[in-house]
Amino acid sequence: MAREQRRRRAAQLGGPSSSGAAALADSFREDVIAGLSRPLKVLPPKYFYDARGSRLFERICRLKEYYPTRSELALTRAHRGAIARFAGRGCALIEYGSGESRKSRLLIEALRPALYVPVDISAAALAAAAAKLRRRFPWLELRPVHGDFSRPLKIPVAEGSGRRVVYFPGSTIGNLTPEEAQAFLRMSRSQVGSTGAMLIGVDLKKDTGVLHAAYNDAQGVTAAFNLNLLARINRELGGDFDLRGFRHYAFYNAPLGRIEMHLVAVARQAVRIGRLRFEFAAGDSIHTENSYKYSLEEFRALAQRAGFRAERTWLDRQERFALHGLAAT
Repeated sequence: MAREQRRRRAAQLGGPSSSGAAALADSFREDVIAGLSRPLKVLPPKYFYDARGSRLFERICRLKEYYPTRSELALTRAHRGAIARFAGRGCALIEYGSGESRKSRLLIEALRPALYVPVDISAAALAAAAAKLRRRFPWLELRPVHGDFSRPLKIPVAEGSGRRVVYFPGSTIGNLTPEEAQAFLRMSRSQVGSTGAMLIGVDLKKDTGVLHAAYNDAQGVTAAFNLNLLARINRELGGDFDLRGFRHYAFYNAPLGRIEMHLVAVARQAVRIGRLRFEFAAGDSIHTENSYKYSLEEFRALAQRAGFRAERTWLDRQERFALHGLAAT
């Protein structure tokens, strides 16, 4: 009885059931083993966001060098009336990668949605955000979903709950390759249906010095965020990474239009995860994240191929960041 009550309480707070948590844990192990077994090692960035990773990312969002969050918040405040008119008041608002839902609060105030469905891979971040939102908006129907939004999910949106609008802020779309981004947009188009819409944040191409500073902050918070992925592997998968044996490295790859983040081995070493052994030479890299930057025209064309029409675009004052209002075609 007590276990069932805990399970129900976890579901109310956005936490996973035991079967859902086990599935995510299995995926984590499989993806880590597969990524480290490749000639050019790679780890998916979605696994940054355990409880500590989520806290570190919130610190990143407040750094003076990291402009995307500040820029997006400013333009959302400045244009929330127009954004609300585009999305439609009383809509069903679905947010992928909701985190602590800072930007969502502005939209919730403006839209007064009939339903808000935050989706996040971090159960801890989701539960904390849901608790805050319930206190701030007691009238809001809230249905948190703990899961990986990069894979098909069952979203609890009933018929008659209003126009479906997917909200995907923070330029997270840049973590996907253009091909993956198009597939993700197509999946979102299927979620919202023929009358739905999407509000999506996109980081724009700009001076490389600004980009370099944003991903190599002076306080080293981004480096700690990157290295925390290895700490998570140690903790959850029984790995023995020595975090002092790797350093954070981020740079702008101009031909591909993306920031790349890596963890680079500083000396020859071997790492074990369970019974498996992975060799690293000095200078070997684990590629942990991409962050693609788009021009307005590039992203509008990408959305068009996925079944969306770019109906509105809002820019911050320095034109570093764009919020696109996409309507299903």
